[in-house]
Amino acid sequence: QDSPLKAVQMLWVNLIMDTLASLALATEPPTEALLLRRPYGRDHPLVSGTMLRNILGHALYQLLVIFTLLFAGQWRWGHPGDMGTSWGH
Repeated sequence: QDSPLKAVQMLWVNLIMDTLASLALATEPPTEALLLRRPYGRDHPLVSGTMLRNILGHALYQLLVIFTLLFAGQWRWGHPGDMGTSWGH
């Protein structure tokens, strides 16, 4: 079995993905209140109620969009659903 990605390609993918994630975390400067607050305890939940609500809300929104495109897309754009046919027919 040959791997679809070679070792050097995997390193590049890892470098690019880690760079984008670190840029997302580093773009907003810390506020004074954030730096002065006490750390959370070990028994404090990692995901707060607001975070969980946002995660579930976004997941439901994405499911709604993808299922709408999947099932209503054929009706809306007239695509026959066959992978072998072109969009123009």
